Amino acid sequence: MEKKLYQWQEECLERWLSNKGRGMVQAVTGSGKTLLALEAARRLENMLGQELHIKIVVPTGGLMRQWDRALREYLTASAKENHAMLSFRGKIGLRGGGNQASLDCKYMIYVINSARYELARQILAELRKGEAVLLIADECHHYVSGQNQLIFEFLPYIKPEETQFYSLGLSATLPSGQAQHYLASVLGRKIYSYEMAKASSMRTVCRYDIYHIGLSFEREERSEYDELTDSLIVLYRKLLSDQPFLDKLSQSEFYELLRTMAAGKNKEIAEAASKFMMISYRRKSLVCMASARISCACVLIERLALHEKILIFGERISQAEELYRILQERYPGKVGRYHSKMGDQANRNILERFRVNDIRILVACKAMDEGVDIPDASVGIILSGTSAQRQRVQRLGRIIRKKEGKNRASLYYLHITGTSEETCFLPDAGSSRLFELEYIAGLQEFSHPLYDRRASAFLEQMQNADNGEEKMKEARRCLRLGVVRSDWLRNQDDIARHIKEAKYASDKNYWFCMKKMKNILKM
Repeated sequence: MEKKLYQWQEECLERWLSNKGRGMVQAVTGSGKTLLALEAARRLENMLGQELHIKIVVPTGGLMRQWDRALREYLTASAKENHAMLSFRGKIGLRGGGNQASLDCKYMIYVINSARYELARQILAELRKGEAVLLIADECHHYVSGQNQLIFEFLPYIKPEETQFYSLGLSATLPSGQAQHYLASVLGRKIYSYEMAKASSMRTVCRYDIYHIGLSFEREERSEYDELTDSLIVLYRKLLSDQPFLDKLSQSEFYELLRTMAAGKNKEIAEAASKFMMISYRRKSLVCMASARISCACVLIERLALHEKILIFGERISQAEELYRILQERYPGKVGRYHSKMGDQANRNILERFRVNDIRILVACKAMDEGVDIPDASVGIILSGTSAQRQRVQRLGRIIRKKEGKNRASLYYLHITGTSEETCFLPDAGSSRLFELEYIAGLQEFSHPLYDRRASAFLEQMQNADNGEEKMKEARRCLRLGVVRSDWLRNQDDIARHIKEAKYASDKNYWFCMKKMKNILKM
């Protein structure tokens, strides 16, 4: 009995097998790339009629452990379906992150740091013995750099048409240009693309809402930002007079040329280029570290349901530590942090605590952008963002994995208005609902124009009905919670169910307010 796959996975497998078991797949995080790869291995082995040696390469130890868990679950389920006995002994081997399993296991999972110096030799030896080998390159965009390319060193010594070498590259964000051309030469061409919009419309990922929350600088921060911007404008004009085509370059090309100019012989232009990069970095840091971000995150968390598991993403460790200290005081024992200075073991421990619900809030930096599988995390907060599309897709992917009982996920993107920071988190957001909010730091309140009008109408109705001050106070509390949620847009049956299932009066009151808001929407 075969594993039940999504339609996109079936289509993708058909294309991969038709392409002689070679190719790359670009699919959004959380849509089922791991299951796709394991099914590809099983079907290929059945088609070949002989044992297949599977080599899986991952960029981090965390991903290695994730693949190990997924593989064990997959093999266990397969054994139950076939009423077969199962032993993992000699089946799964881990190499890297302190693991040195024997190389003769059927499934070998390598961290790239270890794979660089032994994987090519191992694959070549097996192919020369006439054995069939499948290389699964997970997060394959990592394997373009010089040292990582060593895993493909065996290719010049074989003729793929005369050997049984197969390959599958996986990534949520395949590179473009020369980098993709190289990966295609070693793994096979891109055979399938499954983007966010399609995954969302086909419900292979959890439904989700994206909230763009506009923040304002404090007066001193705004003044400094404007001064830095004025300096950049003066320097840019000077650089443009020397290189008139600067305004036609992409951002990455622009800064690459700046670095070249800064090392050039023209001292005046070199100094201007160096100064431009320095001031640009200062301005970016000012935006990233704006004081309103931590204030907003703390107030936002207060307004979210207590059962929500929350992932907070930042760019700077110092900022993450500051937020962690504040949240730990407010929610003792329920908050953790995850970043590169914590150490591998500490990060593994805190991730496991988050996975088993020992903690509810996890503050993380870039170390969590890839390789973390926590299906029940339902809220993501982008404390300070990145302009890299790959990281944005990965961060959204952390919270949209489907799980039984998980109806919807929410992502909150904090940005400083009136700056160079992008106001839209992800243009290709699929069929998600988008909400444009403003955070008013002085009042510690959120504002959404349509919601605010409905809330005012509801409160006016209550006032006219001569409700007492206690009821009015409770209504205001509930409405403050609702502005950062999408419950006021749920259907009436869903709201009625929540009212019936509410265990506490405060929860029942909240859902009753959302019901009234829903009625006002019809007016």
